[in-house]
Amino acid sequence: MESDTEALEKQLGYVFKDKKLLIEALTHKSYKQPYDNERLEFLGDAVLDLIVGEYLFTKFSKSAEGKLSKIRASLVNESGFDKLARSLDLGKYILLSNAEDNNGGREKSSLLSNAFEAVMGAIYLEAGLKIVNDIAIKLIEKNHKEISLDSLFRDFKTTLQELTQARFGITPDYDVVASRGPDHLKEFEVAVIIDGKEYARASGKSKKIAQQEAAKLAVLLLQKDNT
Repeated sequence: MESDTEALEKQLGYVFKDKKLLIEALTHKSYKQPYDNERLEFLGDAVLDLIVGEYLFTKFSKSAEGKLSKIRASLVNESGFDKLARSLDLGKYILLSNAEDNNGGREKSSLLSNAFEAVMGAIYLEAGLKIVNDIAIKLIEKNHKEISLDSLFRDFKTTLQELTQARFGITPDYDVVASRGPDHLKEFEVAVIIDGKEYARASGKSKKIAQQEAAKLAVLLLQKDNT
């Protein structure tokens, strides 16, 4: 585990003085230790909410509270933290029970998001707000190339509908072609059908996510065909 944590610390750009604190942040409750990462997750969630709030307050100095709240909500959530956790390959470092591991725990969005929050909480406890702020914002900016209301809330289904109505005079259909996995880890595969032809398909942990991803692929394809 030592070499593993060293690799993670290198990715974070931060070396823990108290290695036990990092281990606690990486310990899922299924691992059956006297400690787990839930308390650090609670702390990390609050810290990240503040960090992102201050970052957006400064970055968008003329935006109203409503817009800032929407942008923060799009970043400070399970999906957003899952993305940051995967950028660190955090799943490989988490301590899980064999049963949870065999059940695909290292790929669960909720588990990855919670572990990311816990690690941020641990850094805050040991190093303070400025250090964890620098680390978190660097990760956010690296994994969100453009942070704006338009880029974070782009509705690809609406964009695709506008494109297909303009080009074909019809709207697209979305067919669920497959669903896989147990109820707690369900994944849906959705195909975009335009005028009877399949243009793209994508998977997601909900039908809504899969539809948006499939629509995004179809939009890119149609825009490419039009250049």
